Amino acid sequence: MPQLNLTELAAYVQTGIISFPTDTVAAVAARPQQGQLLYDLKQRSPEKPLILMAATAADLWPYTNGQPQEQACWTEVITTYWPGPLTLVLPASNKLPAAMNPMQTGTIGIRVPNHPVARAILAATGPLATTSANRSGEPALTAPNEIEAAFPQVGLLQETVLTELMAGYTAQASGVASTVVQWTGTDWQTLRQGTIHL
Repeated sequence: MPQLNLTELAAYVQTGIISFPTDTVAAVAARPQQGQLLYDLKQRSPEKPLILMAATAADLWPYTNGQPQEQACWTEVITTYWPGPLTLVLPASNKLPAAMNPMQTGTIGIRVPNHPVARAILAATGPLATTSANRSGEPALTAPNEIEAAFPQVGLLQETVLTELMAGYTAQASGVASTVVQWTGTDWQTLRQGTIHL
């Protein structure tokens, strides 16, 4: 797959899969209604929902459904930890495409990554269905050349554009998947422990 500029990458993801770095591990991403592409790519179990990632929290709220007092609790957490390596599993609204969560559990995992490249791409594309860049059960791939070798059909950002977007950004990807917490209706339950502890 030839490497693309930001405009080309945003166009490519309308019908295909793209990959980009995040603050945790590299992601592969597709339009939310085309989540099946990611399940097929990774040979992923439909019992594992995808994560909806966006450039801002405001982009994600329409996909969630909560009472005002619940939303106040959610906002308090994201004000503290977003952008960052924390995924919130919240009640889903009827806007959520079935392809994001084939088992229809009524929930959606959402996250805003703390990475300039990821956020620039997500600002250009809108929210995307995401998962780590690897086949299910295998270690997460990190380097663009590894991702390109494993998934030649996946669109990648040009190295020159990556360098421009990374200017001034010195943090390294943790290599640890995000902490995942689920809203129980009154509090948070940790489903996967990452670098953030609630």
